[in-house]
Amino acid sequence: VQLQASGGGLVQTGGSLRLSCAASGRTFGIGVMGWFRRAPGKEREFVSALTWGGSGTSYADSVKGRLTISKDNAKNTVYLQMNSLKPEDTAVYYCAVNRDYELRIESYYDYWGQGTLVTVSS
Repeated sequence: VQLQASGGGLVQTGGSLRLSCAASGRTFGIGVMGWFRRAPGKEREFVSALTWGGSGTSYADSVKGRLTISKDNAKNTVYLQMNSLKPEDTAVYYCAVNRDYELRIESYYDYWGQGTLVTVSS
């Protein structure tokens, strides 16, 4: 599975961005698509994920109410709508896929995109 993330950029505090992640290749059997992020000087952390064949979603507490994950199965694409952005959201955002149904644990994810940088200025 190949993952292509896009949509990152520079935005002011309170602004919005929408990230996209398109999956290609052997997409049959995808269980979960998710987003993680790595802020400068910090470890990568879970942001949000959804079940590909169902309606289950999960969010990190730090982004609940501000970020929304969605999907387009026909396009094999997952989106992350990011509203009310804060400087602490500044990070490289990675999309990832696993064929299991674990949403939040990084080690379950088998395939990773290249990352897209989100910078929120204060």
